[in-house]
Amino acid sequence: MASPQSATEQSNSKGSSALNSPTTAKACEATHHAVDAVAVKAAIAEDTLRKTAASSQETLVHKQEEIKQQLQNSLSKTRELAAQNPLATAGIAFAAGIVLTALLRRR
Repeated sequence: MASPQSATEQSNSKGSSALNSPTTAKACEATHHAVDAVAVKAAIAEDTLRKTAASSQETLVHKQEEIKQQLQNSLSKTRELAAQNPLATAGIAFAAGIVLTALLRRR
């Protein structure tokens, strides 16, 4: 004599047969392929981004060194000119002070 199945057992057997259906298998396979394709594209994008970031860092370091060198050159030239022309230096500083004072008083 066969034992009657409960409603839960019947729904479970129907659910597991739906998981084994060809449509579900095809959808699952298509989903896996899509996820794999996205993962490959994401890996390529990450690699490109890392290479670009490294290149940008190298460029920035190089530019920073160039700017430091230019600043040092400008500073040394300014000091030389100030030492060669102390009266002109004092006059320029005085004029700059007058202009700065006039600008600050207007506010």
